[in-house]
Amino acid sequence: MEGPSAPAVRRDPYEVLSVSRDSSDQEIKSAYRKLALKYHPDKNANNPEASEHFKEVAYSYSILSDPEKRRQYDTAGFEALENEGGDMEIDLSNLGTVNTMFAALFSKLGVPIKTTVSATVLEEALNGTVTVRPLPLGTSVSGKVEKQSAHFFGVTINDEQAQSGVVIRVTSAAQSKFKLLYFEQEANGGYGLALQEDSEKTGKVTSAGMYFLHFQVYRMDSTVNVLAMAKHPEAAFFKRLDGLQPCEVSELKPGTHIFAVYGDNFFKTASYTIEALCAKSFEDVTQKLQEIEAQILAKRNDLRQFEIEYRKAMAHFQEVKNRYNEEKQSVDELLKERDTIHSSFTTVQTLVNCSGSSSGTSKVPSDPPKADTPLEYGSDDGKDKFRKKWFNLNLNRSDKKG
Repeated sequence: MEGPSAPAVRRDPYEVLSVSRDSSDQEIKSAYRKLALKYHPDKNANNPEASEHFKEVAYSYSILSDPEKRRQYDTAGFEALENEGGDMEIDLSNLGTVNTMFAALFSKLGVPIKTTVSATVLEEALNGTVTVRPLPLGTSVSGKVEKQSAHFFGVTINDEQAQSGVVIRVTSAAQSKFKLLYFEQEANGGYGLALQEDSEKTGKVTSAGMYFLHFQVYRMDSTVNVLAMAKHPEAAFFKRLDGLQPCEVSELKPGTHIFAVYGDNFFKTASYTIEALCAKSFEDVTQKLQEIEAQILAKRNDLRQFEIEYRKAMAHFQEVKNRYNEEKQSVDELLKERDTIHSSFTTVQTLVNCSGSSSGTSKVPSDPPKADTPLEYGSDDGKDKFRKKWFNLNLNRSDKKG
């Protein structure tokens, strides 16, 4: 459950699965199914060595089943995968109560947890001991399936229906978690798991579908988006379409095909409604889907190119932003120094004593007044001169009268 599930000693994935480097996806998947069932923890509860083999098989398949990871490994080995987050699926039937509660809590909080189909269900299907109910095209069946159990359905199609295409959809108004499984007929008469789709929340329901329409249909792995958001929130938009994975089977041959609804809830039953539809009744919708798939693929390629341009632009923006901060700091310092110089033009200065320390501030004495500077009216000298002028004035007047 915690990050990459690489074994302590990593062997060549092709060697682990006993397949050649030019093996097809179907050959790799078939080899994985057999080995996973052989070493499944449900069947080897007291065999820790088998458990390690199971982890090794699951890790090898996680590389070879992903076209991009397989290409990276073929090019540069395990080193190319060091930074890739490989998720191993967990088997809820093999977890204790406490661990199951933690897993349920994490799932409720939005942490992506991939789960695997119980080995008991796989073994019963492989032995052909499961009960298969008919599901005619154009009909639907509702039910409730126990956790880590499955309800099997047989969908029979003729040549015309196979040529038109078939859609199998499962929905749950109760927002239950489930898996939609597709089984292939094995040589011994049993059924081997070939495809599986996990339910996704869409609006007020959870749903999953398989589309066999003679053209490549893609499914969305939301786990990729969640992990991308956790690692790089600002760039997660560019990884939004990376979860688009091609469905392995694009058409069905005439005959009876086996599907199953697997209860993937942690503690309770899963409510569901399964429908089998012939695409002939949905020609307009089918054509629109083909166009949308092509547009999304083109958009994914555009985003990859745009991401390169975006990262270059963001790097340049960071450089400009850094320069902006440097220039702003430089201007602030120059203006501050300018203000300091301006403030030095003043009569209020700091006096420095002989020891060089500041002795406070005082006004610098102004020059003594000049001789012709008029005296203030209120001064003593001013009063004496005023009296003399007044005395002389009266005396002169009295002389003239006399």
